[in-house]
Amino acid sequence: MSSAMDPFKRAQPNHEIAECHRRISPDPSLEADHRKIAVQCDALRLDEPQIIIPNKSVHFKHVIGEICAFPWASLTCEEMADVAGAYYFFSIQFRESLAEARRLYPADADLRRLEAEECDTDNLSPWPGVAAAGERMDHDEFIRRTLALLPRMATKIAASDAIGRHYLAATRAQASEARAACLASYEDGGLERVFRSMLQFPRWNDNALLQAFRHFLSEHVRFDAGSEESHGALCRNIPFDDRILPLWQSFRDLLVETVPTISRIS
Repeated sequence: MSSAMDPFKRAQPNHEIAECHRRISPDPSLEADHRKIAVQCDALRLDEPQIIIPNKSVHFKHVIGEICAFPWASLTCEEMADVAGAYYFFSIQFRESLAEARRLYPADADLRRLEAEECDTDNLSPWPGVAAAGERMDHDEFIRRTLALLPRMATKIAASDAIGRHYLAATRAQASEARAACLASYEDGGLERVFRSMLQFPRWNDNALLQAFRHFLSEHVRFDAGSEESHGALCRNIPFDDRILPLWQSFRDLLVETVPTISRIS
């Protein structure tokens, strides 16, 4: 990616770059990586607009691991329906992060293609009670209609909405650059890992809501995985580091606040 496209690049002394990396990765086992990066930084000319942003940041991956380790196979059907309710707010945030990426990188053809496959698209259609054959919609609209397939108590809807609105306020407060960068971590393996973990749940056929949510998850695994045509490949040129950590933490907390037992079931 050229420096003109990269909003993370800024005039910053190289010794400060190395120190910044050291602070966000305090694990002593990474000390060798810190020294290597410091050498690389020292080798750069100070007047060059470059910054080393490693895509191997440890902390946000730990949060992904925490989410994947939740006992998805032990959830009740009601709890998994609540997870779908929480995911609705994440899907809104995802669309907004994609919009931030498109705004920051308006000439990026791959991001335009990703937007076309996530927004106003028929790639989840048809699905009974949710989408007619060939019907186009944003993916968060698919989840909203999915939630309508099963009656839910008004008190539970109100509680879920309050948690979701708090989540959206927290994510919208993050810098545009971090939100765009987090998109790359979602699409290039992060969400695929989470979705595969969620799919360990064994009772998808118990009701129409769960069947539609499984369809959404399974199709997104297919969209994100594998080839250079995958969604991950379409945003792989966006660098990311632990400035995206709060966004992954907020996603984890959204799930835990919506389904408190998810972090306690053994």
